[in-house]
Amino acid sequence: MDQRAELSEFLRSRRARLQPEDVGLPQLGRHRRVPGLRREELAQLAGVSVAYYTRLEQGNGRNVSTEVLDAIARALRLSDVERDHLSHLAKPKQKKHRRMGRPQQLRPAVQQLMDAMDGVPAYVLGRRLDVIGWNRMARALLGDFAALPPQERNMARLVFLDPNAPDLYIDWECKATEVVSFLRMYAGCSADDPQLPPLIGELSVKSEEFRKLWAAHTVQDKGHGTKRLHHPLVGEMTLSYETLRLPDDHDLSLVTYHAEPGTRAAESLRLLAGWGVDEVADADAL
Repeated sequence: MDQRAELSEFLRSRRARLQPEDVGLPQLGRHRRVPGLRREELAQLAGVSVAYYTRLEQGNGRNVSTEVLDAIARALRLSDVERDHLSHLAKPKQKKHRRMGRPQQLRPAVQQLMDAMDGVPAYVLGRRLDVIGWNRMARALLGDFAALPPQERNMARLVFLDPNAPDLYIDWECKATEVVSFLRMYAGCSADDPQLPPLIGELSVKSEEFRKLWAAHTVQDKGHGTKRLHHPLVGEMTLSYETLRLPDDHDLSLVTYHAEPGTRAAESLRLLAGWGVDEVADADAL
C-alpha cells in the first residue's frame, strides 16, 4: 500500500466531512468549490501554516512532530482510533521484520480451548481478517469454513462475495462497514503485508459496495457488541460478541458469540449445538 497516498486521501476525506460551522468558523460565501473545510481553515484551527499543512496533506509526513499531528487531529475532530490511524500513516513505526507471506499458525492449545467451549461459537481471525481456526458451533452458526479453500477463508470475502451473507447478517450494511473499517485500520499499520493489495483489489473489482466503503476511509476497531443474525434453521437471534487478542500473537484474535441466558437466542444456540454441522450445511444449501 502507498503510505503517502493513504495519508493524503485520509486527511482529505476527514477535512471534507467538516463544515465551518461545525468547528466555530464563520460561513463566508454561499458557494464553496470543495466540500468541507478549506486547507486554510484547517491550518488556522491547527495552528500551523497553510504551506506546512499542504505538504502534509500531499503525503509528506516524514518530519511532522507528534504535537502537530495532535493539533491536526483535534482540528479534524478525530476519534481515538482515527488519531492512531493518522499517526501510523504519517509516521510509520519501524517494525521487526515479519515474514508476512508465511501462513499463520494456530497453537493446538487454542484450538483445544475453542473445541471445549460447548455451545459457544468461536473462531480465530488473523491478518487481513483471515479465518485461521474455528469450532463446531462457529461452523453451525456462520457456515462451514472447512468446506472452503484456505485462500477463501477470509471474513471480508465472505461478507462481500458470499451471496448468503446479506441473509445471515440482518444488519449487513453495519457488518460491511465494520469489516472495511478494520481493513483500513490494518492497512495503516501493516502496509508491508504483500497479501493485502491483492485482497483489496479483488474485493474492489467484484463488489461495488466494497468500493464505496473503501473510498470513505472510515476506520474503527469494534471489539465487542451485538449482532442480529438470521439462521436458516433457527431463525432470527441477537447475540453478543467479544474479540480477544491472543497474548503471544497480537495479529490473532479470538472471537466468541454468546446469548443472554433465558432468551430465545440462547435456546436457538442450544438447538444448533444439538444438530450436526451436516444438517446445518444442508439447510444452508436450500
